[in-house]
Amino acid sequence: MAWPEIFSETYIVGFILLFFRFGALFMAVPIFSHNSIPMNIKAALAFFFTIVFYSSMPPLAMQITMPNIVLAILSELLFGLAIGVVLQIAFNVITFAGGQISFMMGFSMASAIDPQTGVSMPIISQFLSLIALMIVLAMDMHHWLLLFIDSSLQNIPLGGFLMSENLFKYIITATSNMFMVGFMIAFPIIALSWLADVIFGMLMKTMPQFNLLVIGFPIKIMVSFVVLIATLSATMLILKSQMLEAFNFLETFF
Repeated sequence: MAWPEIFSETYIVGFILLFFRFGALFMAVPIFSHNSIPMNIKAALAFFFTIVFYSSMPPLAMQITMPNIVLAILSELLFGLAIGVVLQIAFNVITFAGGQISFMMGFSMASAIDPQTGVSMPIISQFLSLIALMIVLAMDMHHWLLLFIDSSLQNIPLGGFLMSENLFKYIITATSNMFMVGFMIAFPIIALSWLADVIFGMLMKTMPQFNLLVIGFPIKIMVSFVVLIATLSATMLILKSQMLEAFNFLETFF
């Protein structure tokens, strides 16, 4: 590529579209869209990776007109949003399971602001989501995303992404699967909590002086924490399988 070509109209528009592709990625994907990362840092990262990947960017095949540029920018934003939705659904399995566990432990009112999403979340959900985020980083999935973007430049032209019927079908299936897998993760604690409620009910019938609030709830919370710690590794393996399935689906974009 000669230096005069770099500053031509085609490559300038291509640079802008590539910047929007990375910007949408950092805005929507669970790893990069963490709320504790300032917006200017995300923009700087998008600009940096645009410069890094600029040399591997193929020349634009579309006609340079204002309507085409606007449609291409919307296409790039949609591309990043689609990646973010697919990965966020897989990641939210842990959040949903944590909400069910918090409810059964009596921690549904104990909520805190999640630093990743900025919304109020049960404390067990926040605990599990932070561990899940560390697992995702340990698996180098943030590097997989960058490699995916590099491959997408050769297979999906800038401004050429279109929503497919398979994407809508996958989102519907993955959303229903999120509730099923999340309930499966929380089921050991839910089952033991139900069993503890039955035992406490029998004790209150045989010993009316038994105080459920003073004795029952601490025992229930202690048992739930023991089961949560015992099943934590299996929970993270389930998260890993869900994230791998989501990444495998992203390959169908090509």
